Amino acid sequence: MIWQAMPKSMFQKPTVQFAHLTSSGSLAQIVLLPGNNRIRKTVLNGHRFAYPATVTQRQFSSQSQSSQSSNSPPTHTSNTPSPQLQQLSNPSSSFALKAKDSAEKISFWKETSRIFKLARPEAPLLLGAGVFLLISSAVSMSIPFSMGKILDFVMVQMGLKVTDDEFLHLMSSFPLETLFAGLIAVFLIGAAANFGRIMLMRMAGEKIIERMRNRIFDNIIRQDVKFFDENRTGEIISRLSADTVIVGKALTQNLSDGLRNGVMAIVGTGMMLYVNASLTLTMMSIIPPIAFAAIYYGKIVRDLSAKTQTATSHTTQVAQEKLDALRTVRAFAQEPRESKSYAVETHKVYELSMKETTASASFFSGAGFAGNFVAVAILYYGGSLVAAGTISPGELTSFFLYSTYVGFSMLGLSSFYGELMKGVGASARLFALLESRGSVQLSQSGKKLQSITGLIEFKNVSFTYPTRPEAPIFKNLSFTIQPGTTVAIVGKSGSGKSTVAQLLLRFYDPNSGSISIDGHDLRTLDGAHLRDNTIAFVAQEPTLFAATIHENIAYGRPDASHAEILAAADQANALGFIESFPDGFETYTGEKGVAMSGGQKQRIAIARALLKEPRILVLDEATSALDASSEYLVQDAMSKIVKGRTVITIAHRLSTIQQADIVIVIEDGHVAEIGEYDALVEKVDGKFRKLIEAQLV
Repeated sequence: MIWQAMPKSMFQKPTVQFAHLTSSGSLAQIVLLPGNNRIRKTVLNGHRFAYPATVTQRQFSSQSQSSQSSNSPPTHTSNTPSPQLQQLSNPSSSFALKAKDSAEKISFWKETSRIFKLARPEAPLLLGAGVFLLISSAVSMSIPFSMGKILDFVMVQMGLKVTDDEFLHLMSSFPLETLFAGLIAVFLIGAAANFGRIMLMRMAGEKIIERMRNRIFDNIIRQDVKFFDENRTGEIISRLSADTVIVGKALTQNLSDGLRNGVMAIVGTGMMLYVNASLTLTMMSIIPPIAFAAIYYGKIVRDLSAKTQTATSHTTQVAQEKLDALRTVRAFAQEPRESKSYAVETHKVYELSMKETTASASFFSGAGFAGNFVAVAILYYGGSLVAAGTISPGELTSFFLYSTYVGFSMLGLSSFYGELMKGVGASARLFALLESRGSVQLSQSGKKLQSITGLIEFKNVSFTYPTRPEAPIFKNLSFTIQPGTTVAIVGKSGSGKSTVAQLLLRFYDPNSGSISIDGHDLRTLDGAHLRDNTIAFVAQEPTLFAATIHENIAYGRPDASHAEILAAADQANALGFIESFPDGFETYTGEKGVAMSGGQKQRIAIARALLKEPRILVLDEATSALDASSEYLVQDAMSKIVKGRTVITIAHRLSTIQQADIVIVIEDGHVAEIGEYDALVEKVDGKFRKLIEAQLV
């Protein structure tokens, strides 16, 4: 067993990785992270298991036994991941989206029962549709019987002796026109019932899709940042749009058609037995082979559907990524290359769709041939029965029509099974999203600090990003920021400056140590309340929504008055350029603020932060990408807003650092220097001075 094969010396290394074959033949990765007190196991199909480092050998064995062979020796031991290991640890292999993509691992009955539970709120609509379904099916099933009797009745009226039937004697008391009028009236009832069935089913389906999308989006928007690090946005959008439609269709339209075909198959078979049992046995000979073929076809469709949906979601992701980077694509004249890369992805979807089409064509053409063969047999055998006087021509006509109905119903049930398999595959991916829970929850039960001074303390904080566990960012990082102080965090690129802001906003939790505000550990506080009322954040590349300037500034406080928005814009040095626009605050910023310059976006973002009146303000290199003129305006705005607040600025420009009360230099995961600007810059061999001289801050 792997655990037993590990020498104790390995536990002294920062990262140890194993590649290992599971009992099912899949490649697995086990990563030991002693420094972070974590053990992570990843299986090729995307499952990830994370264990505390204190887990015992027995616990580890039992928890991972489902995918691990206890007798398999380690096949690779190294501190440098092999290509297979790098592939395994790729963020695209995330649990949330791919843990259930393997169709073989989907429990049919479990997933089927779960998707039917989604329809419970629409039970009244579905019940009404069921009543209409029974009425329309009854009308449909009366057609063959009526046709046969009318045919016999007409032949009797012509003086032909076809059968001695009491029903014909009853019909003879009515004119032929009356019989046809009654039949048309019945057909109208059937049409009305069919209309009601389709309407109610469609209403139920749209409600189910709406509810699923709302539930899934609500859960996605509440995920921690780690979730979005590991999952591509395009894939999530594909799940949210395409998969919900598939499940909604399976629960309504497909279910309605399946029930209708089931009722018609059962009633039709009963009516065939009523007309003639021996002919019915001839007809029923086709059912076993078609049933077995349908089951096999359904399994193929389920597998191909899962693969097709995954490929489709990847195509969506590629398109979104390239369109988001359109200006970069245009600047490097890479339009042909990106068109080709998208075409490669769409061709993969095409190939999978063609496989599904081939399977569908093979099944339905084979079933159609078998049905036609049986129809010929029925006509041959039935004709001999008519000639012998065993049945009448009308009864043979009724039987043939019933056999046609039953045949089409059987094919419909086969299609129903295939579509249901698609719904099962799609629902597994949707439930994976619904059940995903982030490690950092938007807790509503934590403390809500009503008033704070702004004291911030990082105490022995160690942290690694979940997607890069082998690359520690902080190692026992400690510092204290006094209330009302402006602090500049400086360091080389990749030293973790921006990570300080993300930890303070509790986008992530540290692996060890604590971060506190006014002595309260962030993990004990209500995160949503903290971000909504205490901390404001301005990113290096601020995001503006496709809305007006007014709506973007008021994003954090939708109920803010126009006067308050005006004051925030003025304080952020944004009022001048806003009022220069013809539409003023109603100017449309464009998608992601594309209609605004870098400096304008930055000042709108600062106004948005100021409108919240935060006690703590975090500025992540807010002027690093601006020209001199824009930088001056933003710096002037920042000099106004720092008064009376605790401000953390992730510093890149010297002008920003000079305005800070305290400078903290981060290097190799810990605080290398801390102090006032003048004192640090005078240290001849100091870390900060070297950064200044090298222009790396």
